[in-house]
Amino acid sequence: MNKKDLARLIDHTLLKSETKIEDIKKLCEEAIKYQFYSVCINPCYVKTAKEFLKNSDIKICTVISFPLGASTIKTKIYEATEAIENGADEIDMVMNIGMFKSNRYEYIYEEISSIKKAIEYRILKVIIETSILSEEEKIKASEIIKKSGANFVKTSTGFSQGGATKEDVLLIRKSVGDNFGIKASGGIKTYQQAVELIKAGATRIGSSSSVKIMEE
Repeated sequence: MNKKDLARLIDHTLLKSETKIEDIKKLCEEAIKYQFYSVCINPCYVKTAKEFLKNSDIKICTVISFPLGASTIKTKIYEATEAIENGADEIDMVMNIGMFKSNRYEYIYEEISSIKKAIEYRILKVIIETSILSEEEKIKASEIIKKSGANFVKTSTGFSQGGATKEDVLLIRKSVGDNFGIKASGGIKTYQQAVELIKAGATRIGSSSSVKIMEE
């Protein structure tokens, strides 16, 4: 895969708590330079990024209930709809992992389907945090996400014990079938890693090392 094609699959990511407006400006400039698919940022910077990207076709992705996923459903819906109103094109939400591990599968389905309904046709990616799930849990979560109407299973927040692995992407792909989105994220720092994950079945890459990947 050439670098230009890879760039169009990358969500260029900056989610650190100490991120400043000038960092968001730089992120957007990099996204334009390398033609990344989107920038992935915290919700408070969506309007700012919208202004910086107004003359480009770079999408804006933001994260909801990040990084723990433990907000109430109503809070998540509000956060998602406000992000859309502010200019977000795509929403990456963190699944309520505690509820999922409590076998509250109906709750998880309601949470995801409610947010998807609220943001209508926009892309919804659901973060399952693969590093703290068993193989059976990864399969179950992927199945619920697909049934709920979301568009992607996303592997990781990048803030937990581990990130995207080839094995997890292969497992998720097997669980959701061919025509469903998989975003591999967390710890992706090299071109080889990114390509390996795409070959395993990822259709989007989330990375804060995107520029490094492009300049290898």
